[in-house]
Amino acid sequence: MSKAVLITGCSSGIGHCAAHYLHRQGFKIVASARRAEDVARLKEEGLAAVRLDLADEASIEEGFEQALALTGGTLYGLFNNGAYGQPGALEDLPTQALRRQFDTNLFGTHHLTRLALPLMLAADEGRIIQNSSVLGLVAMQFRGAYNATKFALEGYTDTLRLELAGTGVHVSLLEPGPIETRFRANAREAFLRHVDPEQSRHRQAYRQTLARLEKPGSSSRYSLPPESCLPPVLHALTSARPKTRYPVTRATLMMSWLRRLLSDRALDRMMLKAGG
Repeated sequence: MSKAVLITGCSSGIGHCAAHYLHRQGFKIVASARRAEDVARLKEEGLAAVRLDLADEASIEEGFEQALALTGGTLYGLFNNGAYGQPGALEDLPTQALRRQFDTNLFGTHHLTRLALPLMLAADEGRIIQNSSVLGLVAMQFRGAYNATKFALEGYTDTLRLELAGTGVHVSLLEPGPIETRFRANAREAFLRHVDPEQSRHRQAYRQTLARLEKPGSSSRYSLPPESCLPPVLHALTSARPKTRYPVTRATLMMSWLRRLLSDRALDRMMLKAGG
């Protein structure tokens, strides 16, 4: 019997690619998305799919129950991929914007993980993959909300790994750098929803931020397609000894080393040059 894996955030990008790839590898995939039209499209593409909004606990619970109905009540893997970025200087972000960022990127992930763990523990096996970011390793200006959720996810996952030691349930972090997805388009929408650029002391920098978010094509010379995340995800699901962390892109590899080698002030100077 093929092993069941639930993936969040499958409307596009990494989640969409992972759902189709793992389906081809023989896993019983349940793809989830926040919008009903995306769920319908995923079903048309041949995937089992459910609606699941990570910012809504009732939606998480309903989506999880629907997923179990599709898998026959079993769940081997959970890929917590769903997230979005909320740009803006911390001083300009209303508390509700920061709260919503945490609701989707951390609290929703926690709620879903707690639903999945009893099944995995009862089966004495399971895999949880958390999609973090290079911005869970280093901070960048105007990405404070996203930084905060990903730094929190890193600590959350390290703790969860310790607490699950010896249970047969393995936990891994995927740490992508710049990946070519709809992430920038969604970030632009969140930025304009919560920040008034012209009323901020950062308005000149925000013009550059908007130009970056609206620019077509790759966001960085280090950008990779979402398919670059697929081998690590497969390894985390199938290896007898999955890695605790899977860095993806040269940017993540460089930053993971530089944060160990450089002083805080030296790293700050480097990130100020890179930011904007």
